[in-house]
Formats: sequence, structure tokens, C-alpha cells
Amino acid sequence: MRIIVILLLLIAGGFASSDAQPVRVIMFGAHPDDCDQGGGGTAILLASMGYSVKFVSVTNGDAGHQSQGGGALARRRIEESQEAGRRFGVAYDVLDNHDGELLPTLDIRLQVIRKIREWNADVVIAPRPNDYHPDHRYTGVLIQDAAYMVAVPNVAPATAPLKKNPVFLYFQDYFQRPNPFRPDIAIDISTVFTRKIHALAAHESQVYEWLPWIGGYANQVPTDPSQREAWLAQRESEPITPAVREALVRWYGKDQGARASHAEAFEICEYGARPDEAEIRRLFPMLKLK
Repeated sequence: MRIIVILLLLIAGGFASSDAQPVRVIMFGAHPDDCDQGGGGTAILLASMGYSVKFVSVTNGDAGHQSQGGGALARRRIEESQEAGRRFGVAYDVLDNHDGELLPTLDIRLQVIRKIREWNADVVIAPRPNDYHPDHRYTGVLIQDAAYMVAVPNVAPATAPLKKNPVFLYFQDYFQRPNPFRPDIAIDISTVFTRKIHALAAHESQVYEWLPWIGGYANQVPTDPSQREAWLAQRESEPITPAVREALVRWYGKDQGARASHAEAFEICEYGARPDEAEIRRLFPMLKLK
């Protein structure tokens, strides 16, 4: 009898585990390092919970440097992305489209649709089409155009369609027109912020070379490599906006929401599935702390 009971428990446990499929999240950025900045902390938290997370750069980054370019720079940025992916604990794909020349064409839309389907994504995160950089804007448009189409069998028919439209989210930004970012979801990343910085630091060509050069602060980058991640952490420590702080309190409760020192926020795109509060808490289990 005891053996039968144990077998029944094992069988029941097997059925329970097979029903609890890990949530699959895919994030899109225009360039290698874009997903890292907008959602890197969230990715670390989700990957640590057993989620399958992938970053996709829609361009190869071959124009983003003051003294390098073309194929050599693209190869360097792919290598940096793979190292960053290892540090984040995520898969990292870089599509072979030229940096600075991205357009929302049908060909690239189909590339995006295939990536979402191949990953069998439950959640898709991308920039809003409100941005100073055309590549960022058009990445937002491409993801919007892929929403709904990922479930249409006769579009990109060589790749099996999704059975349901995923939840589509936008990364946080600070642009106000034509409409400001709305923080529907806010994630406290305080406990993994240092890990996020370490992973982001893998993009050396960007965080220590190109961005400081184009931003006019190259003279501030420490010459001593041992000091660079502390400097980068300071550069990336932007104040939490009042709207995001309010969202943190709403999701985590007053105490943790007020304590959070670093956060990432996301807006729900109305072109995808419309999650209610229970579904959001299922997709982002760290929000169950309230």
C-alpha cells in the first residue's frame, strides 16, 4: 500500500509539473545593449525564477562607434552581446540589419514575427515608437505590426503561428509627445541592480566608448578598469519618477514600494493581449510580494 501511495504522489507531482509551463519572455531592442538597459534587471529576476528569456537586437550595431564601423564593429558587438547574455542568464540574438538604416519593412516584420513564434513567447517587450533615434522608433513600429499577426497562420507560414496573442509591453522612456509613458507595471530591481550593471558592462564599445563620446562625457570614463563598473552604476542610477514610484507602491505595497532604490517599468500595449491584475501577477511572480 505504501508503495502505491508513493507512486500516486509521484504521478500527481509529474502532472502538476507538466502543467506549470515556464513563462517565456522575449525583449526587442534596436541595438545590442538596448534590451539590457530597459529590461536587464527584470530579465535577471525572471531568469532566476526559471523563465526562458531572450533579448533580440533588430540591427547589428555596425554604425554605433566613433572610430570603428562596418563588419568589424558588428562582430565586436555580437561578441559583447553574447557575453552580456551569459551574465544576464538569457539568450541573445542579433539580427543582420544595418544600424542607422532600419525601416519598418515587410521583410523585417517577418523576421520579428518568426522570432516571437520560435520563442513561443507569452510576453513581448519593446520600445515605444516615441524616440529621438529612428531605429528605436521603427523597432517599436515593427513590434506593433507583428502583434496579432503572430497568431495568423497564413503570415510567415513556414513558422507555426502562436495559439494566442502574447502580452505586449513597452520599455520605459521619458518622451512626452505625442503621449507620455504610462507605468502600468513596475518591477523593483534593487536586489539585482549590481548584476545588471556587470552585465551591461559587457558592452564595452558602447558604455565606455561610443555613448560617452557622442554624449560629450568621454573625459569622465575612468582609465582604471577596476573603477569602471562603479562609475557605470552611478551613470545608470536615474531617479525613480513619481509615476513609477506610485506604481511600485501599487504592486508591492507601501513599504517595499517606498524602499525600492532601482526600478524598471513597462506600459501595456493595447495591440496585444489585455492582462488583468491576476494575469500580470502570474506573469511577473515577484509582484506577489504584496
